[in-house]
Amino acid sequence: MNEARDYILVIEDDPNLLLTIRMILEDAGYHVMTAMNGLEGLGIASSGLPKLIVLDMKMPVMDGWEFARHFYETHGRSTPILVLTAAEDARQRAAEIQAPAFLGKPFDVDEFLALIAKTSSNF
Repeated sequence: MNEARDYILVIEDDPNLLLTIRMILEDAGYHVMTAMNGLEGLGIASSGLPKLIVLDMKMPVMDGWEFARHFYETHGRSTPILVLTAAEDARQRAAEIQAPAFLGKPFDVDEFLALIAKTSSNF
C-alpha cells in the first residue's frame, strides 16, 4: 500500500466548483490534487495516497459509488472520504459508501474547512 502524502484529492465534475474548492483549500494551506471523475481520481491516488478525499457522488465516467468501491478494494480504508453532494440527504450518500464525513452543496466555507480539518486529523 502506498504511503499517504500530504495532499487532499478533490474529485468533482463541475469545473467551476472544482476550481473554487481548490482555491479555498490552497488558501487554507493545503496541497490539492484534482480530478474530474472517479477514474481520474483512482489514477492520482495510485501514485500516492492522499490525506483526504473530497468526493462528489454523481459524475460521468466513474461516479462516487464506483470510485469508493475500487478505492477501498485497492487501498483499504486508510484514507478518509468526505462526501460532498447536492443530494437532499448527504448523510445517506455518505453511509452508502461508509464515508466518515459529508457535506451538502451549497456549503459554508468555514464549515467546509472545519470538516476538512476534523476529518483529516482523525486518520
